[in-house]
This record gives sequence, C-alpha cells and structure tokens, in this order.
Amino acid sequence: MKHRIVVLGAGYAGAFSAGFLARQLHTDDVEITVVNAEPDFVERLRLHQLAAGHELPHRPLTEIFAGTGIRLRVARVVELDVDRRRVTLDDGGRLGYDTLLYALGSTVADHGVPGVADHTYNVAGRPSALRLRARLRALGSDGDVLVVGGNLTAIEAATEIAEAHPDLRVTLATSGEVGGWLGPKARKHLLRAFDRLGITVHENTTIERVEPSAACAADDTVFGSDATVWAAGFAVHPIAAASGLAVRPNGQITADRELRSVSHPNVFVAGDSAFVIGGNGQPLPMSCASAGFTGQQATATIIGELTGRPVKRTSLSYVGNHVSLGRADAIFQFVDGDARAKPGALCGRPAVWVKSAIVGTSGWAISRPTFGRLDHHYRTRADAGSPGVVAA
Repeated sequence: MKHRIVVLGAGYAGAFSAGFLARQLHTDDVEITVVNAEPDFVERLRLHQLAAGHELPHRPLTEIFAGTGIRLRVARVVELDVDRRRVTLDDGGRLGYDTLLYALGSTVADHGVPGVADHTYNVAGRPSALRLRARLRALGSDGDVLVVGGNLTAIEAATEIAEAHPDLRVTLATSGEVGGWLGPKARKHLLRAFDRLGITVHENTTIERVEPSAACAADDTVFGSDATVWAAGFAVHPIAAASGLAVRPNGQITADRELRSVSHPNVFVAGDSAFVIGGNGQPLPMSCASAGFTGQQATATIIGELTGRPVKRTSLSYVGNHVSLGRADAIFQFVDGDARAKPGALCGRPAVWVKSAIVGTSGWAISRPTFGRLDHHYRTRADAGSPGVVAA
C-alpha cells in the first residue's frame, strides 16, 4: 500500500508543503491528498486589498497541483480523530491517513465580545473580505467605518479602506497603542500616514459590545458605524483541541523543534496552528513568515522519516514586520534576536518594494510547487508505509 499523506489546509503553509512533498517523494510510494475549504489558493496577506476593492490573481488549486499527483478535496474539516487516524469532512466523506500535516491556519478571535459574530466584518478569509467589499461599495460616498484592533491586520485594513474610499470616515479603536510594538521611526511614520489618510485613532479603548450600527466601549463611548471591521487578533480552529492532540491554552498544537506533535508523532503542524519555540527562544508568532519556516521544517521532517535521509533543520527565525499603508506606502520594522523592534526601519517606497517582493515571491512559488522538477523524487523506506486505520 502507498503511504497516505493528508494535508489539511492549502494556505501559505499547506499549499507550499503539499507541493514540496509531491516534488520530493515518489508517486509510487506515497499518496498525497490536500483538503481545503475553497477551490483556490487565497493570498491572505492581500485580503485587505480585496476588501477595499482591488482585484487579486485567480489561482485555482487544480491548476497549481496539476501534474503533481496531488489529490484535491474541496471540503471543510469537521472532525479529526487522531487515534483512528481519520478525518471527517462536511461533504460526508472520511479520509484515513498514515501521516497528517495540519495547516488549517487561524481565524478572527472575537474574545467573547457580544455582537462580533453577527455584526462585524473581517479580512481573515476570502468570503468575509468579499462581504466587506460589498458593504463598502453599498455605502458609496457617505458612511462611517470602524476598525477594531491595533495590530498589523487592523492597520492594513484601515489604511487600505481609507485610501480606496476617501469619502468614507474611517476610525480605528484599539485597547492599547496602535503599532505600539514599532520602533520610534516606524511609529512616527505610521501616525503621519494615519493623518494623511484622515483616519481617526482612539487608543486605550476596549470595545465591549458590537451592535448593528454601533460599537460600545468600556468607557461608555459609543462609535456609530455603518461597517465595523473586527481585527483584534487571531484564534486557531477548535478542531485540533477536540481531536485529542496536545494543544496550548489558545488551541495551537504543541510541536517539537521538528514540527511534530508532541503527543502524536504521525501528526505534523505548520503555520498559525503551530506552537513552536523559535531560534530566539520565543514562540513563533502567527504570520506568513512563520508559515514558510514551519512548512519547510515539517516537510523536511516528514521526508526524512519516510526516506531515512537526515532531517535538515531549517531556520525558525523572525526578522521583522512588514505592513502596508495603502498601495504607495509601507513600513518594514526590523527586530532583534528577542523579537523586539530595532530603532531603524524602512519606510515609504523602499518598504513598499520589499513587501511587494515578499508577497509576489510567495504567490509565485506556491503556484509552481515542483519548479519543473517532477523527476526529483526520493523513494521511501520499506517500513515507511505501515497503513493506518482505513476510514469507514
């Protein structure tokens, strides 16, 4: 029997990892199945652009995986049974596996705030970004938009909307300081950009309730809003915790340095769902950069275990934050070995070029998973194909 590898999720971590495994492992020995809720690869880093009205490249997963031997299953995961090695899907299907790569990513964290699920928009997924896009278009040239959060996603959403819809009144409310982790040069540039785009900022303001046309803060301030964009952090899907995998309090899967689940050695994890200690001794943050590093390490470990080759250790480092401020402005904040902001930063056009290069390269690489080298395959060990429980 072929060794069955199932990859859950085809975002930055999952799509890259599946393609790399297909490129390296021989199709006579392994069967790779990718499960994803959407038929396309979604560039999550650019969803704030989609919400603001810009078009993004169409990247169907069937085209990305064409010729690789990868089987694509467009469905949502509803249950993971790690003891029986079985994945249950919302279309009624079940998949058995020998090796699982969990890369389901993250979604918006509502922090238990009433009204978030019913009355807000977000840019954590393509369907939600398209809903926000439709709402902004419906507002036309008059309306109030409230962005809740002070992190990278909130900053990018607020500046992109303000630039693309200059007639709308954009306000940002955050429980701390907007961009408070930035160095002095970068934060000064950020605040100048907010002034240039006419964004009103309310810091140290915690939103405690969201209503259909307003958001209420802990200090009793009420923000009228025709569209409330919730960008107050990320949470991982509860499927991992429910499966019996060892997880952190926030639901991330606890992994060792090789991105193997500490409780189930045939389960690997990559992307936002992974809790792993980086090279600086700190947990890797949820980010696109972390998706790349964890995906590289997880696939290196899987290939090593199946083929008997030495497992290459990839860098688990974090070099900085890049944040766009509309289409013509950006910041790249450098960090030190402890992930603290350095005084220096790239601002303006140079930072735009850096971010464009990073995003463009990521999309290009994922769209070409084999890089034209499908004949570069490693054979698996004779004892690597021990079958798991076949899904009933």
